Amino acid sequence: MAKAKKEKKIFVLDTSVIIYSHDSIMNFAEHDVAIPITVLEELDQFKKGNDTKNYEAREFIRMIDKLADGRSLSDWIPLNGKTRGSFKVLMPTGKKLETEQIFLEDIPDHKILGSALQLQTELKDTPVILVTKDINLRLKAKSCGLKAEDYETGKIKNVSDLHSGKQQIDDATSDTINKLYDEYSCDVKDIFGKKKPENNTFYILKSNKNSALGFYNPITGKIDKVEKRTAYGIKPKNAEQAFAIHALLNPDIKLITLQGVAGTGKTLIALASALEQRKEYKQIYLARPIVPLSNKDIGFLPGDIKSKLNPYMEPLWDNLKFIQHQFQEHEREFLNITDMVNKEKLMIQPLAYIRGRSLSNIFFIVDEAQNLTPHEVKTIITRAGENTKIVFTGDVNQIDTPYLDSQSNGLSYLIDKVKGHELYAHVTLEKGERSELANLANDVL
Repeated sequence: MAKAKKEKKIFVLDTSVIIYSHDSIMNFAEHDVAIPITVLEELDQFKKGNDTKNYEAREFIRMIDKLADGRSLSDWIPLNGKTRGSFKVLMPTGKKLETEQIFLEDIPDHKILGSALQLQTELKDTPVILVTKDINLRLKAKSCGLKAEDYETGKIKNVSDLHSGKQQIDDATSDTINKLYDEYSCDVKDIFGKKKPENNTFYILKSNKNSALGFYNPITGKIDKVEKRTAYGIKPKNAEQAFAIHALLNPDIKLITLQGVAGTGKTLIALASALEQRKEYKQIYLARPIVPLSNKDIGFLPGDIKSKLNPYMEPLWDNLKFIQHQFQEHEREFLNITDMVNKEKLMIQPLAYIRGRSLSNIFFIVDEAQNLTPHEVKTIITRAGENTKIVFTGDVNQIDTPYLDSQSNGLSYLIDKVKGHELYAHVTLEKGERSELANLANDVL
C-alpha cells in the first residue's frame, strides 16, 4: 500500500525564531515558510552590534538575499534542496487586519499575528501555523483561532532524563573495591561484565562492606579510583564535587559541563581548578552572558562601561574572593591571585568581549551557560585552539532570557549531544553546599 502523502503546511516565522537560529527557515522539511514584512523591519534594528542576535540577523538577511537572487520576495521562491518547500515575504494587503479589532496596541507582535491570520483567511484549505519562541505570542495566536507552536529544532525531549555523568552501583564486590584502593584501578569486567561503560562517566561503588568513587577512563579502558583532591584550597564536600574536580584537573578532558542548582559549587570549583592549573595555561578567562536587568538594555544603567558591567560580574568576583580568602594575606597563594588579576593572566569579562577571539592555551569558564543558545555554545567551542579547556556551568532550570527554556537552551543541548565523547565529561551537582539557609530555599520555596 502506498504511503499517504503528507499534508503540506505553511509556517509563519516570528522574529524570535530568526534571532535564535538564522537558518531556521531551512528546518521545516517539505513545508512552505512565510516571513511577515514586520519581521524584516525588526531584523533591521538588530543588524548592528556584536551580540549573537546581531550576527543571526545579519546572516539571515544575507541568506534571504542570496535565495531571492533578483526575484520578488512577494512570490513563492524555492528553498535550496529537493526536499524543501518554498518561502515568501508576507506584504500588507491593504485590508484592515483582524488584530486591529482585537488588540488596541499597535506593536510588531500584533502585526506579525495579523499577517498570519490574513494568510489563514486567504488559504482556507492549507494549515497555517505561527512559529515563535515567545510563549505569550503563542497564547495570543491560539486565542485568535490560529495554530501556534515553539521552534522545536535543537530542543531536548526530556530534561529530567538529561545525562547526569554519574551513576551509583550498589552491587559491587568488596574485593573489587579493595582492588581500587590498593591498585587505584580495576578492570571494567569486574564491575560491568561484558558491558562497556560510557566514556568519562563517574561511579559511586558500594558493597555491603565498603564503598569507593570510580571513573571510567576511555584511554586505559579501566575504572580508575577517584580521590577527593583539593583545588587551590577548595576541598570537595561531597562525591559530586570530587567528580567535578577530577574532571577539571584531568588534562585529557578538554570540554566539561557542570549543571546544578544555586549553591552546589559549580563556578567555585571550576575557578579553583583553573587556579590550581594556572601554570599549564597562558590565561584563565571567566565569562558570563549579560542578561539585562528587568529586560532593560545595559545602556540604561548609569556610569561608564566598567560601572555598567559591575552588577553582572560581581558574582564571579565573589567566587574569586572566596578562594583567595582561604589563605592569609601574606601567603603566596593569596598574592598569586592579586598578581594574576593585575597582569591580566586571570580575566573576568562579559562573554560578548570574548566572543570572536581565538582561544589558544586558555582555561575558559563560561558561567550561567543556560542563558546561551545552542548556536552560541557551538560558536564558543569552535574558537578553541591548542591546549584550551572549556568549562560550561549553569542550571538548566533557571533561565533568565525570554526565548529560552530548559529544553532549548545551549547547556541542555550541549549535555545531550556530546555525552559519551572521550574529550568530554559532565557532572550534575545536586547537593547544595552554600549554607543551610540556601538549601532551605532550594528545597522548600
